[in-house]
Amino acid sequence: MGRVIDEREPQPQAERVLCGLINGLAKQIEAHVRVRAATLGLTTSQGVALRELTGPMTLRELAERMSCEPSNATFVADRLEEQGYLERHPHPGNRRAKQLVLTPAGTELRERLLRLLFEESPLAPLSSAEQETLQRLLARAVVDR
Repeated sequence: MGRVIDEREPQPQAERVLCGLINGLAKQIEAHVRVRAATLGLTTSQGVALRELTGPMTLRELAERMSCEPSNATFVADRLEEQGYLERHPHPGNRRAKQLVLTPAGTELRERLLRLLFEESPLAPLSSAEQETLQRLLARAVVDR
C-alpha cells in the first residue's frame, strides 16, 4: 500500500504523497468499475453513467457527474438508449432540454451494477465512519474554481 504522510515532512512532500494516494485510489476505483461493468456487458463509461444516474437529469448534469465532456456523455447515453436502458424525455422546466430517464430495464441493471460495485469495493477496508470522514475531507478539497 502507499506511504502514510509523516507530519514532520515538508508540506510539498506531504502533498505529493497525498496526491499519489488519491491517484492510486482513483485508479483502483476505475479498475473496479471496469471489471464489474464488464460482467454485465457494459463499458466502463456506461457503468459510470449508470452509477451516476440517480434520477432524471440532463446530459450536461450527467457529463459533470462523469467528469467528462458533454459530447462523451452523449455518446454513452446514445448507446444506453439503443440498448433500451435509457430514454430521453422533455425537460419540465426547459423546453429546449431533454432529461435522461432510466427505463425499468435500466433501473434493474443499475441496481445489479450497484450491488456488484459494493462487493470488494476499494473503499471496503474503511468503516462507514471513515468513509464519511473521507467524503467530508474530499468535499472540502474539491472546490469549483
